[in-house]
Amino acid sequence: MPAPYRIETIMLNFNQLKSLKEVGTPEINFAITKLPDRDAVVVGNSAGQLVEFDLSVDKPQPRSFQTAHTSYVTGVVSSQGGLVSGSYDRKLIWWDPLERTVLREIAAHDKWIRQIVSNPDGSLIASVGDDMHCKVWDAVTGELRFVLDDHAAITPQHYPSMLFTVAFSPDGRLLATGDKVGHVAIWDFVEGRKIGAVESPGMYTWDPRARRHSIGGVRSVAFSRDGQTLAVGGIGAIGNVDHLDGPARVELFDWRNSLSIAELTDTAMKGLVEQLWFSPGDTHLVTAGGDNNGFITIYDLATRKVAKQEKAHQHLHGLAVDEASGKFYSAHHGRVVTWNIRDEQPQST
Repeated sequence: MPAPYRIETIMLNFNQLKSLKEVGTPEINFAITKLPDRDAVVVGNSAGQLVEFDLSVDKPQPRSFQTAHTSYVTGVVSSQGGLVSGSYDRKLIWWDPLERTVLREIAAHDKWIRQIVSNPDGSLIASVGDDMHCKVWDAVTGELRFVLDDHAAITPQHYPSMLFTVAFSPDGRLLATGDKVGHVAIWDFVEGRKIGAVESPGMYTWDPRARRHSIGGVRSVAFSRDGQTLAVGGIGAIGNVDHLDGPARVELFDWRNSLSIAELTDTAMKGLVEQLWFSPGDTHLVTAGGDNNGFITIYDLATRKVAKQEKAHQHLHGLAVDEASGKFYSAHHGRVVTWNIRDEQPQST
């Protein structure tokens, strides 16, 4: 009889979090996405470039895409229509990931694009910018499907606000958007309407005396796997608004009832929480970001305590997760890093 077919099952184990490979770059890397079916990533950087790195080799070399953006690339995602990037130049650009050439350019926003995300099946792209619009696009055709507006353009202190972040729910039906003053809107984008909101004003610091300047804001949002909880990430109160010297801060909400249910703050590794990710089963919440230094902090959601924490090279801007291989990929000032989050030995069935 033939031997039984063996399937290796990857078991995530956050206690095994550690850096596996670091690639130095001359630029600041703001965004990162993993390419499907291979151990390679594409990053968007401060030179207005998209750059691919094959992380399966010992010494990954940069492979630059066609020059197209004219300012910082702040978002890059994989989709059914190819790679899509967004930039401070206000454009969305569709790319052929194999040829690394432009397929389509769209003048998408009237001000800087802060973030772009794809929905779970890659059929839609959502973008947010400092024009305070969230726009939902068909990932294949580039057609604009919805414009979602709920965020004030001016702060209570009469300064321009910013719309930093957007996320789809795991079922692909909902969107959350977060701005500088801590306002988060929840949308049923299938119907194109707002269905809820939460407020996290503790993410926003205003200095009315020394600088007449503000800092902070909601920098990341994420829905739990069951869709019931919304995590909102940023930074706590800051004494000196010229620096990111404040606690990394996450607030958890029962968003359907606009109810804050927990605050997770950390002063061991300070700065902005730029990235959030709920683990399978909603057992853990991964947070990542930084001040001058970077961090990855993982919370056990049963105890709401830190389960694992690692210092990262300088500020961590972008994070991509590959559950199938048990890896994180992160984008930093001057570096791209691969992280292990799996058991050392896969289980066989």
